[in-house]
Amino acid sequence: MEFFGGAAMSQRRVLEPELATATRGMPETEADREAIREQLERILADPLFTHSKRYPLLLRSVVERALEGRASQLKERTLGVEVFGRDPDYDTNTDPVVRITAGEIRKRIAQYYHEPGREGEIRIDLPCGCYVPEFHKPTVLEPPVPHEVRPSPEFAPAPAVAVEPVRTPKLLKHWYWSALAILPLTGLGFWLLSATPSERFWRPFWDSSAPTLLCIGGAGVARDVPTVPPSVPLTVTDQIHREYVAFSDATTLSRISGIFQARNRPYSMRIGPLTTFADLRNGPVVLVGGFNNWWTMRLLDQLRFSMVRDRETRVQWISDRLNPNKRDWLVNPGTPNLQLSDDYAIVSRVLDPTTERMVVVAAGLLQYGTLAAGEFLSDPRHINALSKMAPRNWERMNMQVVIGTKVVNGNSGPPQILATHFW
Repeated sequence: MEFFGGAAMSQRRVLEPELATATRGMPETEADREAIREQLERILADPLFTHSKRYPLLLRSVVERALEGRASQLKERTLGVEVFGRDPDYDTNTDPVVRITAGEIRKRIAQYYHEPGREGEIRIDLPCGCYVPEFHKPTVLEPPVPHEVRPSPEFAPAPAVAVEPVRTPKLLKHWYWSALAILPLTGLGFWLLSATPSERFWRPFWDSSAPTLLCIGGAGVARDVPTVPPSVPLTVTDQIHREYVAFSDATTLSRISGIFQARNRPYSMRIGPLTTFADLRNGPVVLVGGFNNWWTMRLLDQLRFSMVRDRETRVQWISDRLNPNKRDWLVNPGTPNLQLSDDYAIVSRVLDPTTERMVVVAAGLLQYGTLAAGEFLSDPRHINALSKMAPRNWERMNMQVVIGTKVVNGNSGPPQILATHFW
């Protein structure tokens, strides 16, 4: 139901084909506009938008411009200049910031309205192919009209029910058309009813229009700053040395790439030292490796669970910001290999606040932890176990999981969930 004024309703119905593009869903009273602004704030307060700067910025801009009657200004280049600070002559093909941001906003709006209990809220939509929002009042469902039952005059002692033609109650009609409108919009439909926890975990990666970058750590310990290519040409041997990776990281990378191959989803692979910040902004990212992957360490340093190494003793542990003195998850790399009994790892899935891209981390303190992290992410049984101890709507949240694994004669055991954090 659009926000049309009552007095002009009949005239608008006649002119609707001509007015549809310009005025569909636009409010005409100040009260309606204020109601839409309140709904906008309600949407932007949801976790789907609070962890990003770009999505709320663009959605607020297009809604306010539309409410102010400036819908004609809602063009890609204009928004790129006025909202994202691009130069007036910037190339929208090489810098599609507006298109990418709008696409993500549409997905988040669909997820927002799919939640139960939001059927009675004003709907704000950003139709595909344009940047002019549409506003719809909540659909009011009319109860079915009861049919009066009268006794037959010929058989008064035994009343009979008058048989009328079968008609679809208005309530069912409303639900039918609402379903047809909602399912294509959300892109979820019945999928949510049958999706496994593993599918829900990886859903942001399946939904992304950009290929996922699988970034694996290099050999040894990452430096304090990411390695950049030298200014002088490398020999073939030099290049081979720069591309050395740990076998445990390569195994984990293989497990995760298999997930994408099974879903027929595009991905690319790069080694950490040769990965740039610009690479991380192109699409979702999976970071494999801990101390040997600078990008992993950079991200974990911003989160609750991170990885720490004592420079003198070389002891390594997983640190908990809420319990900074805790040392339960600790290993000593100097332990003889066949005597090591435990290793630990961090599995994370977060929206990186710096790149505004979804990132999954599989990082062990030692190689056995990384192997356990790869098994955790690639075996649906483990994510299913995680979902059972997770809060409601966990698949829409950032999350970190600390896992442990037993090591027997140099072989890692199955991952065990030791701690979780959702926000």
